[in-house]
Amino acid sequence: MSVSDEIHQRLEAAFNPRELEVIDDSESHRGHAGYQDGGESHFNVRIRASAFEGQSRVASHRAVHKALGDIVPRIHALALDIGG
Repeated sequence: MSVSDEIHQRLEAAFNPRELEVIDDSESHRGHAGYQDGGESHFNVRIRASAFEGQSRVASHRAVHKALGDIVPRIHALALDIGG
């Protein structure tokens, strides 16, 4: 399973979002730190779920990182756009 699919699956299970988009943005980082051939090193995630309503930005980011667990150390960059 691709890292993109793993991210999507874990966030879907943890938050049951009404909107979830996981984009592998690795290719646009070619030649930069952390880039690896084959991609799957840089990701942009947009997620909207009621679980984030009323949470601070820090709390929301922590919740996403917790849900992703062991995926986070395996990737170089994770940009999050989180909303309730």
